[in-house]
Amino acid sequence: MALPELIDFKQERIRTLHYTWIAFFITFYVWFNMAPLATTMLENLDWLTKDHIKVLAICNVALTIPARIVVGALIDRYGPRIVFSLLMIVMSVPAFLFAFGNTFIQLLISRLILGSIGAGFVIGIRMVAQWFPPRMVGRAEGFYAGWGNFGSAWAAMTLPWIAIHFFGGEDGWRYALAINAGVSLAYGIAYYFLVKDVPKEGATKAYHFKKAIKTQPMTVSSYRDLVQYLVWSFPLVGAMGILTWKIGNVVVDGKPILSDNLLYLIYSILALIFVIHVIKVLQVNLPILKAGIPENERYRWGNVAALNSTYFANFGAELAVVSMLPMFFENVFRNLTSNEGSLIMTATFAGIIAASFAFVNLFARPLGGLLSDKMNNRKRTMLIYMFGIVIGFFFMAIIAKYGEMGADGIRQLNPLFDGMWWLVVAVVITILTSVFVQGAEGATFAIIPMIKKEQTGQIAGMAGAYGNVGAVVYLVLYSLVDDKTFFYILSAGALASFIFCWIMLREPKGSFAEE
Repeated sequence: MALPELIDFKQERIRTLHYTWIAFFITFYVWFNMAPLATTMLENLDWLTKDHIKVLAICNVALTIPARIVVGALIDRYGPRIVFSLLMIVMSVPAFLFAFGNTFIQLLISRLILGSIGAGFVIGIRMVAQWFPPRMVGRAEGFYAGWGNFGSAWAAMTLPWIAIHFFGGEDGWRYALAINAGVSLAYGIAYYFLVKDVPKEGATKAYHFKKAIKTQPMTVSSYRDLVQYLVWSFPLVGAMGILTWKIGNVVVDGKPILSDNLLYLIYSILALIFVIHVIKVLQVNLPILKAGIPENERYRWGNVAALNSTYFANFGAELAVVSMLPMFFENVFRNLTSNEGSLIMTATFAGIIAASFAFVNLFARPLGGLLSDKMNNRKRTMLIYMFGIVIGFFFMAIIAKYGEMGADGIRQLNPLFDGMWWLVVAVVITILTSVFVQGAEGATFAIIPMIKKEQTGQIAGMAGAYGNVGAVVYLVLYSLVDDKTFFYILSAGALASFIFCWIMLREPKGSFAEE
């Protein structure tokens, strides 16, 4: 799929690809609409505090993990077209409520529900897989994910501008968010009429969307795979427990936002959810395994586990790094000055450097999918990218060296070498690391549609959820260590995934088929 083909809108599959990445773009545009306007909200709402914003930021990702699992199952049951449309339409409601919320509780509840829109990503994975043959699916999925991901950056670039230049005044931010919600509502309606779940060939022959019989847990091919499935399900609930603990430690107006009793109630509910999930998985799979699985319906659950680990280590790392990178550069290069004596590393410049990590997504993720298609060995491509992440984060760790102990008891970080040239090298290291991180994301989702077509939604949902699990785990670890150690942790996490992937991942059958 060369560049000219990407703009060949006479092809229905190309139109579907563009309509679908735009849908994903809009879900991220809405999901990340608060951060760019947070300072404006603080200035105009006298009852809102920085602690409130911290809680809302955590709530923004809290339900994304279970939402990706649930949405993954719904895709396989009802098809991506209707699920994507409904997600955008339904999520516009909490988006509107957040825009015009007048109490913290209103903001909290609407933000918590709105976090579910982050599940939009996995829907397009199934849609694109339906329209492109295996030999092309990597680059198509990479293009879809890379350009759709840009929605978060677009929110940061445009929403403050809309609030100031179109509306102004104390409520300008509210109307900017309302427009944001309106875009989701309008495109959710339009998407339903713009696309089909599957292509048609000629007037008579049609591809049929093979739906799951009902919404249920994944089916597996062996008792060993069943054990793996249950083991890998636990961290999804565990991450929710970590988020609950994190929210419970936030103090608002002198009191913890969650009382001890409420905290233990939520833990108990999460434990009950996991027990119910285990029972449901056993109820679905034990009769099937006892009856025997036909050879042509078998698949390796080890492939699912391997790709869960890669997305944990690449997308999880990306979400964590983007949140701390501006502060890292600002702190490390704080004393770097120009010939005129002015400070070079301003907050704005640090933000631009950090933004480059996300902007790389536009070409790096499609490149990962393209190379997965072209190298004729998807496992080898995956391993090369994961090892590149190992090296990249290791070099990011050595951008800085330890300095003197600060007054706050934290050891300061200084550049490894003095001079402007080392800042240039540090930026190059950061961008190259980003190329590997986001290329690995593209390579991950170039394999997922190959594992078992009928369960692509659920497999993509689980891997996508593991990306959020990785972000939760890494951000908690980040709160306990310094920046240099954190990059070493990210490198070690990628190395663990590389080894696990090397052992567990097998090349799926038909990875490069014409149809």
